[in-house]
Amino acid sequence: MKKLVFFISLFLLIATQADAQSWLDKVGKKVENAAKRTVERKAEQKTEDAVGKAVDKAIDKDTYKESEKDKDVETIEWTEMESGEIEKSAGSKQGGAPKLEAYSKYDFVPGDQILFYEDFSQDAIGDFPALWTTNVSGEVKTINIAPGKWLQNTTSSGEFAYLKNLDLPANFILEFDYIPYFSEEAQQKNPNRSNWYATGAVKLYSDKPGKEKEFDGGLFPGDMGLRIHFRKDWWSMDAYDYNTEYRSMDAKSERNCVVSEQVNHIIVWVQNRRVRVYHGGAKVMDVPTMLAPDTKLTRLRLDNAHEDNRPFFSNIKITTASPDTRSKLITEGKLITYGITFDVNKDVVKPESYGTLKSIADVLAENPDVKVKIIGHTDSDGADDANLDLSRRRAASVKSELSKSFGIDASRMETEGAGESQPIAPNDTSENKAKNRRVEFVKQ
Repeated sequence: MKKLVFFISLFLLIATQADAQSWLDKVGKKVENAAKRTVERKAEQKTEDAVGKAVDKAIDKDTYKESEKDKDVETIEWTEMESGEIEKSAGSKQGGAPKLEAYSKYDFVPGDQILFYEDFSQDAIGDFPALWTTNVSGEVKTINIAPGKWLQNTTSSGEFAYLKNLDLPANFILEFDYIPYFSEEAQQKNPNRSNWYATGAVKLYSDKPGKEKEFDGGLFPGDMGLRIHFRKDWWSMDAYDYNTEYRSMDAKSERNCVVSEQVNHIIVWVQNRRVRVYHGGAKVMDVPTMLAPDTKLTRLRLDNAHEDNRPFFSNIKITTASPDTRSKLITEGKLITYGITFDVNKDVVKPESYGTLKSIADVLAENPDVKVKIIGHTDSDGADDANLDLSRRRAASVKSELSKSFGIDASRMETEGAGESQPIAPNDTSENKAKNRRVEFVKQ
């Protein structure tokens, strides 16, 4: 009996060891596979980063210039805002200045020409703006969460079209502010479609030659164009050309979506066929081959894509893009920029100024003997002495940011405020006033 018990115990021990070894083999295999997947993911990420940089260089070959500093070290480690942090950030602005280093992907650099600007300041409150048309109803209003005047859609889903043609180049930047707004009554009516309430769109297009329309309310207006839709849970973008029957892919993103009842500053950079979209401190979309070849865009339309959305639009600006900062500052000795921006009557540099500041810092770093004077300018709105003081403070803020965030020696920069005393355009329209609100760098 004892022998039987011994053999049974020995058999169970051997079986248990075999199972244990089998289990260890399986665990080892899983660990090996996990390690392999980790290595593969890292390799894929490095490959993706390398490909992305190669695409940037290939697409931007006319404007991209890599500095020695770029090759060796990142100037500053920038962090990105997650989608849920945007509203918190917007709400915290009341308590203090936004930190520039909270934004990472604002790599666009507005040029030295303003091609279009609209803030509805020339229109009376309660009127529909004189330079626009619509298929619904809208009014110019003021609001309690942001300064200035805003165009609101007041009835139903529809479109606002700018009446004049815009001669847009192949490389330009469009910026605008958008506030989705819908009543509690509307939310209660369709609670399961709440994401749709924030739906808006911007459409850039061209009329067919000989068949120009003052207003085109079609889903695909004009002869060729670009459509960008935005709502609370995604972005989408596509392009078309009826002449060649071109239709792009339908690109989508769920990153940093628009926030209801907050000011959303949306930026679109068109560079030949490539289109990038920025919002909330990040690049949310980047498609190298979005537009049809040889696309020409001349018209602007702002859409409300849901009947219960009552959005506000304002501060619509189009500039040239990617100026040759090095040539302007070093060779010509003077750089005028519209890429360094501030809130109304404030001297805090806005986060979307990052790309411009970095391009200037790179040039100064590559030319260590160069000294510059930073001059702030304002338009004529407000008192002369207040504008002079504001322009001085803004110039000082730019100097501080270049020194603190980009490591430029403060002794190489002096500042000056010119206020409204040196306009480069008459202060008679919104666009001309925008041209006068600028920062200049003058080589010393």
